[in-house]
Amino acid sequence: MAYDLTKASDPQLAPGEARCPGPSMQDIMDADGDNPPVAMRTEQYEFLGDEDISFDRYIDPEVHDREIDRMWNRTWQWACREEHIPAPGDRHVYDVGPYSILVVHGDDGKIRAFVNSCPHRGMKFATEDNAGSSGAKRPHIRCPFHGMTFNLDGSLKEIPCRWDFPHLDEDNFGLTEIRCDLWGGFVFINMDDDAPPLADYLEILPDHFKQWPMDDRYVALHTQKVLPANWKMAMEAFLEAYHVLETHSQAVYTAGDANAQYDIFGKNVSRFMHAIGVPSPHLKQPVSEAKLFEKLGRDPEDLPEGASARKVHAEMLRQEHGSEFNVDLSGVSTSEMIDSLEYFLFPNMFFFPGINIRLCYRFRPIDVDHCLHEILLLQPLPENGERPAPAKPVRLEIEDSYTSVEGFVLADILDQDTDNLAMQRDGAKASKKGAQSLGNYQEARIRRLQMTLDEYLM
Repeated sequence: MAYDLTKASDPQLAPGEARCPGPSMQDIMDADGDNPPVAMRTEQYEFLGDEDISFDRYIDPEVHDREIDRMWNRTWQWACREEHIPAPGDRHVYDVGPYSILVVHGDDGKIRAFVNSCPHRGMKFATEDNAGSSGAKRPHIRCPFHGMTFNLDGSLKEIPCRWDFPHLDEDNFGLTEIRCDLWGGFVFINMDDDAPPLADYLEILPDHFKQWPMDDRYVALHTQKVLPANWKMAMEAFLEAYHVLETHSQAVYTAGDANAQYDIFGKNVSRFMHAIGVPSPHLKQPVSEAKLFEKLGRDPEDLPEGASARKVHAEMLRQEHGSEFNVDLSGVSTSEMIDSLEYFLFPNMFFFPGINIRLCYRFRPIDVDHCLHEILLLQPLPENGERPAPAKPVRLEIEDSYTSVEGFVLADILDQDTDNLAMQRDGAKASKKGAQSLGNYQEARIRRLQMTLDEYLM
């Protein structure tokens, strides 16, 4: 059935009530008939307003500076995975803006986080590039400038030429420890002593992810790409599927873009669920199951008569990925298997619990006009329980294509996403209107992000 998606919504509807004609995401899962988890059966949208949002939030250096001074040092952020520091003496550096954090696996088994600055002359103990590059276990934390040395719990161990520092109180000359907590195999840090506990900050994530334990996965691929846009502008492209029609037009045969479901669970957590293996409602002509199967990369001859291309594709992926990962995927629903299921945690984190799309993202500011986009491919652990070493980061600059990363199947789509950014940034700067106008439903997660940010900046 064809739908006219250019037609205005019913004026009798309250703001935010309008939805795309055709099957909803819940209808699509009903048709699958294989009982996805309860968490996927919840719907939680709220209308958050329809006022324009100023472009100054993305292009004004003063706004960028306020974010650094008032937000980045007060929020929980994923610093690394536990697998990055699996043994006592392992360490990892997490930088955001001017802040630098040293995450250390202590000899007592506890993971701690410290300000990455020696209390002597301010020297960093390590950088992101060299924090764990040697592979050697370090029994202590030693400053590479003058050799002042600290225990793995941050307490002072040794001062060279101790005789020259009679004025120092050794009990008060340790490293500055900041808050650190764990969830789902991720190590989180927060520089604010008064921030709420991580468990509260995560809102519904721990409950929903009981079905998808992220600590049972490992980093199979890790990219870091510099993007030519403000971190929020770059990140917000991944908060909605509205752009699929134009930016990823090749996907309209296999992606129910306007059918996507958007949920606002709280001020920190939102979600979209975007169906794959169903045609876009933007298409004017019906798509046969054989054609859909072909667009999914399959041979139409392999589709049984009368079968659903989406279901058969999902079953093939269960077999293929199950064999590749050495895991049993027979109990994984069609939607979990193939759809784009994306949870966002303020300020900069994305978690995809699916199997075919099994990613984690984060975005960090470089300056007002540039950011670093990191992607982790999180693969299920094999059934023998052995955890492969995490993949080393592959660094990409603005001009580098994701297609240069071996084995990255979403490379073309990500290149399309990032190709837009310089033009969007420059268009915002050229705008006389000076603001963007968001959709009430499909772009509600962007508005929620901006509202939460305001709570820190005001």
